[in-house]
Amino acid sequence: MCNGLSDLRALLKSEKKKKREIQLFRLKRKKKLQLGNFIHYMATFVSRFVVGFTTVWQLALVRLAVVPLMAVIEECKVAVKVLRNSLFLIEWILKKLKERETLMEGWKSNECARIIATITSAILFGFFIGTSFPAFSPSKIKLISPFDTHILNVISVTRDNATNEVQNHNDPSKIWVSSNPRGAERLPPSIVAAGSDLYPRRLFGKPSEDLTITPKYLVTFTVGQKQKPNIDKAVKKFSENFTILLFHYDGKTTEWNEFEWSKRAIHISVEKQTKWWYAKRFLHPDIVATYDFIFIWDEDLGVDHFDAEEYIKLVRKHGLEISQPALDPSSPGPTWQMTRRRGDHEVHKETEERPGWCSDPHLPPCAAFVEIMAPVFSREAWRCVWHLIQNDLVHGWGLDFALQKCVEPAHEKIGVVDAQWIVHQALPSLGNQGKGENGKQPWLAVRKRCHIEWKMFSERVSNADKDYKSIGVDPLNITAH
Repeated sequence: MCNGLSDLRALLKSEKKKKREIQLFRLKRKKKLQLGNFIHYMATFVSRFVVGFTTVWQLALVRLAVVPLMAVIEECKVAVKVLRNSLFLIEWILKKLKERETLMEGWKSNECARIIATITSAILFGFFIGTSFPAFSPSKIKLISPFDTHILNVISVTRDNATNEVQNHNDPSKIWVSSNPRGAERLPPSIVAAGSDLYPRRLFGKPSEDLTITPKYLVTFTVGQKQKPNIDKAVKKFSENFTILLFHYDGKTTEWNEFEWSKRAIHISVEKQTKWWYAKRFLHPDIVATYDFIFIWDEDLGVDHFDAEEYIKLVRKHGLEISQPALDPSSPGPTWQMTRRRGDHEVHKETEERPGWCSDPHLPPCAAFVEIMAPVFSREAWRCVWHLIQNDLVHGWGLDFALQKCVEPAHEKIGVVDAQWIVHQALPSLGNQGKGENGKQPWLAVRKRCHIEWKMFSERVSNADKDYKSIGVDPLNITAH
């Protein structure tokens, strides 16, 4: 009996010991498992944090390094790459979970959810941390593959400006107003004078009392003293609403003092220069922004049938941004059909030219076309045209075919005013300022230069259009339709 009780006690003691060992084993295994899970979670979190952090820097670099279209494409690529990597990781985790069949089904489900939550939170946290760094030096960070060198050269200035703006914007001790004109960001907006004008001012008195009248329009003539009678007649067609500006290509200015109006005119003199040379250098859009319309005229125009105020009324009535007075058909020399006067019209905006001359009825020379002898530009149109004028091409040949790029729709906003017309007298003037060679007349060398410039300008326009088409835009469709 005693031996049986002893055996039973030993058995119970052995069972309790086994239970304690099992519990201890389970506790140790649980701790090891928890430690492994912790390490696994941390590794997963850190790896996804790095993905999120580097991704936001990639996106920032892309935005600063390429044009907007390229930025969108690169951001999409990066986002797809991150998503693909995340899916691969999730797939690997699910595979590992399936291999650990000794774990309970509930535990497997919870573990999967926990890992997915870890990955998501790590990526988002990485994004937030990445965006908290406002300024960096792209040249010192190489997280993305190099882009095309040409593109980087084109946008390098924009990228540097963006970095400088961010740096200054985040320094509360410095003024940085991005809406100010470029170069004036450090000035308080209330002191910025972005434009100017051509109004003469007094040397005394109050500035507010300098101007008894504020001209609304500007007319320029490029002149030599031989055409004084013609210019005198032309200037008298323009009221006090016009600022008169004379560009003197022969260097003679005091000879014009015999005219009363010359005292209120502005005189600029550089010898042997054309009106487009003058316009590029003295008629910057910010200088002439106070004028509603700008007339840039030759000196050999007959104006017996022209009134400037009536002309402005018709231009406004028909919504013309670029225009010219019609040419009397009796004018000597060749003229385009588009610029010939039609007696039964106030204004016309299109015409029919010789067969094969117009690839599109809405394009020059059948529409959207004026000649360069007497063009008139609105303030908005001139801001574009000024940038179209090439600095080294002084004669302006070919410019008339490209003006249509500056307004839209061009075939509606460019036209010829028939009710106010002029005569192109074709008088010898600046052409005689050329240099004769081998016994040839000076004007022949000038004419040769004109043709050379026309070809060069046409090639530049064509190449620029090709560059634009390379990004999927047809420049002709912008204004033609």
